[in-house]
Amino acid sequence: MAAKDELGRHGEDVAVRYLESRGLVVLDRNWRCREGELDVVATDADGARLVVCEVKTRSGTRYGEPAEAVTGPKARRIRRVAQRWLAQRGLPWVEVRFDVSYVGQQRTSAPDDLTVG
Repeated sequence: MAAKDELGRHGEDVAVRYLESRGLVVLDRNWRCREGELDVVATDADGARLVVCEVKTRSGTRYGEPAEAVTGPKARRIRRVAQRWLAQRGLPWVEVRFDVSYVGQQRTSAPDDLTVG
């Protein structure tokens, strides 16, 4: 596995632990269809809201801030993929929230010292 893929996978693991610590229940990870992929699909603590979370893991800001990577077209693609996920499961969520989780690593940090923002 390439170093970039390993960093991304580790970042998703960190983000999932963070979301679960906030009471979210993870339903799916890295769900794929032909339109794209959802990094994390969860419900909020009371199960009333579906939360689709795009995880951006970076070791620095050389290529811009992580949130800048979620452009208008990327956000629309995530929405379409989420609609596919919902349709495939026939689940009745009325409210869906889209989040972007940033997992960053300071240059002096070890790979396990990632922070979620």
